[in-house]
Amino acid sequence: MNDDQLLRYSRHILLNQIGIDGQERLLGSHALVVGAGGLGSPAALYLAAAGVGHIALADGDRVDLTNLQRQILHTPATLGEPKVESGRQMLRHFNAEVEITAIDRRVGGDALGVLVARADVVLDCSDNFPTRHAINRACVRYGKPLVSGAAIRFDGQVSVFDFRDPASPCYACLFPESTEPSEERCAVMGIFAPVTGIIGTIQAAETLKLLAGVGESLSGRLLILDALGMRLREVRIRKDPSCAVCRKTETTQTI
Repeated sequence: MNDDQLLRYSRHILLNQIGIDGQERLLGSHALVVGAGGLGSPAALYLAAAGVGHIALADGDRVDLTNLQRQILHTPATLGEPKVESGRQMLRHFNAEVEITAIDRRVGGDALGVLVARADVVLDCSDNFPTRHAINRACVRYGKPLVSGAAIRFDGQVSVFDFRDPASPCYACLFPESTEPSEERCAVMGIFAPVTGIIGTIQAAETLKLLAGVGESLSGRLLILDALGMRLREVRIRKDPSCAVCRKTETTQTI
């Protein structure tokens, strides 16, 4: 690190658990954020501010006026622009040293696999079950830690699925693909703006801990937020021995 970086990240460096070594790990890390909306906005902002060296931001949508109530990556000046371009501008405004890759499409299939394989950690900040399951399958295949978040109305949830540990459950152990819950979208159900900020910020915290190699992650635990009563509760998640996704999947080497 140069002198400016030592000063910029000094409050992290002062933490015994992180120090110079941990901050250097962050600077050399690559995070994939799928979704540049309510969850992806605060998550990506904190990753950039904390100095994660490379952030790949994937989203196929454009900035809409209804987004501005909670999606803090975007401003009235970027209405109509691709969310990833709007997000790239904002992230570079916060930290020009971070490399931002903007992926202006809904990722899936082989293309998603390539992005996951290149990342050190993946943040699922999407808003639909097909995308969540596709991300989960790719992370299982390539053995990459997955930080998963969701938010609707006054409720939120977040967990970590760390596939570097063979005993880790996967997203499909919690929500099997064959029994997907009914889809709930913000456009229909509504969303209390700070819920996305709380959950997205927790996703950023879990990601930074994974990348720096500090603390205990939410692996094996689902954290559930009730913002209307401002209560948090925790549910244990166990690996499903009959899970169709992670039961017998062979991890593929990173490409």
